[in-house]
Amino acid sequence: MLSFKPSVLALTLSAVLLPTYSLAAQVPDDVTLAKKQELVRGNDAEAATLNPLKAEGIPEMHILRDLFEGLVIQNQDGSVVPGVAESWETKDNQTYTFHLRQDAKWSNGEPVTAQDFVYSLHTAVDPKFASPNAWYLKLTGINNAEAIIDGKQPVEKLGVKALDEHTLQFQLDKPVPYFVAMTAHTVMMPINQKAVEKYGENWTKPENMVSNGAYQLTNWVINERLEMDRNPNYWDNKDTVINKVTYIPFESQTAAMNRYMTGEVDITSDVPVAMVDKLKQEHPDAYKITPLLCTYYYALNTKRKPFDDPRVRKAISYTIMRDVIANGVTKGNVPAYTFAHQDVANFKATQPEYSQWTQQQRDQEAAKLLKEAGYDHNNPLKADLLYNTSENHKAIAVAIASMLKKNLGMEVTLDNQEWKSYLAARQERNFDIMRASWCGDYNEASTFLTLLGSDNDKNFPSYVNPKYDEALAKAQSAVDLKERNQYYDQAEQMLAQDMPIAPIYYFMQSRLVDPKLGGYPMHNAEGRIYSKDLYFIDK
Repeated sequence: MLSFKPSVLALTLSAVLLPTYSLAAQVPDDVTLAKKQELVRGNDAEAATLNPLKAEGIPEMHILRDLFEGLVIQNQDGSVVPGVAESWETKDNQTYTFHLRQDAKWSNGEPVTAQDFVYSLHTAVDPKFASPNAWYLKLTGINNAEAIIDGKQPVEKLGVKALDEHTLQFQLDKPVPYFVAMTAHTVMMPINQKAVEKYGENWTKPENMVSNGAYQLTNWVINERLEMDRNPNYWDNKDTVINKVTYIPFESQTAAMNRYMTGEVDITSDVPVAMVDKLKQEHPDAYKITPLLCTYYYALNTKRKPFDDPRVRKAISYTIMRDVIANGVTKGNVPAYTFAHQDVANFKATQPEYSQWTQQQRDQEAAKLLKEAGYDHNNPLKADLLYNTSENHKAIAVAIASMLKKNLGMEVTLDNQEWKSYLAARQERNFDIMRASWCGDYNEASTFLTLLGSDNDKNFPSYVNPKYDEALAKAQSAVDLKERNQYYDQAEQMLAQDMPIAPIYYFMQSRLVDPKLGGYPMHNAEGRIYSKDLYFIDK
């Protein structure tokens, strides 16, 4: 049986039997708590859904981590720790057994059982349900998940079963050493069967929702605010400090900043790029910047001419001045030339050749490639660039459009859409070029690289390369870390050669955080902020 070592969780989080302990706010003994413990969080946009099995965007994830809890969660350093499951074990990285807490309850006071997870997972893989996260469930390797999602097997054949009320077992198709970490994803959170069957699609409304997280939904005014109160039935409610959490959606970073300055918001989801230097200087105690396991990139639609030509895709990518975007337009991010984040656990990709060139060399090669493809200043390439409403996304799009115009003579039309319309357009692949970002669902290179597998629904550029798929398949079946990384590196080199995406930068997350707010995580690479871990300090 493998041992539990937090420093190498992505690799050895396999066989572990853990004691029950408090995971909520760890308030230092010398801290005096404020009498009022109500938190207001700025969110990136209005949530598209509150059904964890359907959520696919960061705005939804922030909220759902407060309302629901999966088998495991993360602590402030990003290490995987017990959630509903207080312990688990495996002998072969292929059969995993989770032991659920006896005191885990739904917000209505009923126990959370192993069967609740079975029901939720059966729902998620059911092709009739059409979860946008079905691709992720395929990646987990749960036995028959792919066949069920593809309509070739009944949901009852899924490799998960309740051995008893508090024991859940998974059978995988192959060894997956990082499977435990994968169970933290929202699509693997439990939903309440009785509420779903009673209210149908309306079960996510405040008056109907039954959840199992530290908080319960009390009010939701679309495009204005979402409110939740502490769930008195949460297993660790006694150690939770924040009594009420309010999420306010902002598609304008400036508006969020202004609301923070007036004391109406305690945490922003971002800051306006143009204000970074001023905020760092004038509000050093409030301005926080932390690593974030996300890569910002542009997807190039390989199914549309002329973007089906790798020469065109390379020309566009080479012309993007990544250092200008990362350090000038966005302030403080890190230029990216590979897809997997530079801080992903235990993997460093070989940097592609063009990353070592000067920008002048890249521009020259880009112009040459585009001319070979039949385009130049006299016969300009035209493209629509899709991005969702955001001051920062707009600033990046305007800058890159200018670069492409100056060097390649490209005529770029900016297509700004609000979040829900943007999600629909990208799902339908209705774009030439599209801004996108990917944040790791778990801390391992596969969380990035599998995204561009030919059968992945999140493969927005519709990239197809059998050799790439083969490299990923070999990586995921490799138990040895060195061997696995060799295949990951091969996959990265193929992306640099085929250029279905143009990696632009690795995220550093900037926020404004009330200095009186304790417990804010400075070292969680996936940017997971659980409200239950926070607390206000009395002055």
